[in-house]
Amino acid sequence: MTTNSIADLRKSYERAELNEDASHAAPLLQFDQWLKEAISAEVPEPNAMTLATVGSDLRPSTRIVLIKGYDERGIVWFTNYDSRKGRQIAGNPYAALQFHWVELERVVRIEGTVERVSDEESDEYFHSRPLDSRIGAWASPQSQVISGRGVLVANAAKYGAQFLLKPPRPPHWGGYRLKPDQWEFWQGRKSRLHDRLRYRLDGETWVRERLAP
Repeated sequence: MTTNSIADLRKSYERAELNEDASHAAPLLQFDQWLKEAISAEVPEPNAMTLATVGSDLRPSTRIVLIKGYDERGIVWFTNYDSRKGRQIAGNPYAALQFHWVELERVVRIEGTVERVSDEESDEYFHSRPLDSRIGAWASPQSQVISGRGVLVANAAKYGAQFLLKPPRPPHWGGYRLKPDQWEFWQGRKSRLHDRLRYRLDGETWVRERLAP
């Protein structure tokens, strides 16, 4: 595909609309509705979200993680604390999340501060994972340079033999929770006049306002 043909790609967004009267006053309720609609519509991996963090060198970095829980406290995912994202969060607790449900022509953006979940929450989720995933948390020195895939295979065999069916949660693995202070809900509309509703926290109150597309 040439550069010109990429520039010529067009799509008309006409599936739905988002307005102030039909949206929830609380962003968590709006998110809950949209996520459940994405799951019901069977879009590919509706739980996948982009996580953006910024390191001490001020270089932003993104990757895909999976949401594992959400409530009034925030959005939860699990990972290796020693990974690049873990190191960046340790130095700068501000982060952003984005869901993109292409088939529904919807995007949700969430910004806020990040903290680790409790050990009890991390333990509970870790022990609910398949055995291979629990062994994998031990086997992969996430974000570190390795000589080849054989390192991972050897590590998995080593820890599988060591822990058998009951691997404990690694001390370097657990959950994070992003506490939102800003949400944005984007609904594609015709003629590029998209709907954008932003919720920003003003003290203890969520203020809902429309943004120009």
